Amino acid sequence: MVTVSPSECEEGPTWAYALQLPHDPRAARIARVTLRAVLAGHGMSQVRETAELLASELVTNAYRYSTGPATLRLRALGLSRLRVSVWDANPHIPPPFDKRSGPLRPAPAGADGGRGLFLVGHYAQAWGGYPLGDYLFGRGGKLLWCEVESPVDSGAVAPVPRAGRTGEPGAIVGTRHAL
Repeated sequence: MVTVSPSECEEGPTWAYALQLPHDPRAARIARVTLRAVLAGHGMSQVRETAELLASELVTNAYRYSTGPATLRLRALGLSRLRVSVWDANPHIPPPFDKRSGPLRPAPAGADGGRGLFLVGHYAQAWGGYPLGDYLFGRGGKLLWCEVESPVDSGAVAPVPRAGRTGEPGAIVGTRHAL
C-alpha cells in the first residue's frame, strides 16, 4: 500500500478523515457538506471557504474524468493547515498537476472546461499529484492533493514547498502562482 506523506508539521494535532464517494453527480455536494462538518468540529472554519471550493473542484474532476468511485481525504497538518486529497481510478494526471504543462494559465474565455484545477493551483498554498500503479487489491489511478492554510496564520506570502518534501517517488509538486 502506498502512503502519501503530509507536509512536515511540528505544531498542533493531526487528524484524518476519508469519505468514499460513488460515481454520482451529487458527490461534490456531499463532499462539501462533509468538509464543513469536519472543519467546524475541529475548529478549522477559517479555511472552510477555500477548502470547500478546492475539494469540490477535485471531486468534480474525479467524477467527470473517471468511471468509478472516488475517495476524499481530509487531513489536518497542525492547527491551521489542511490537506485535501482525492483519489480516483483514472491514472491520467491532468494539467497543471502533470508538471509538463508549464505555468498555470487561465482557460480561454470560450472553453468548456479547464478552470477547476486552475483554481486549485491558484488558491492552494501547495498542490500536487501522484500516479498510483496497480496494487494487490486492484486500486490504481491517481491522487490529486492540495493544501490550504488559515489566512491569519499564513501571512501574505504563500509558502513554497521544498522539492520532494512529500517523500514519494514520482510526486509532482506545485506552488501557488499569481494570475
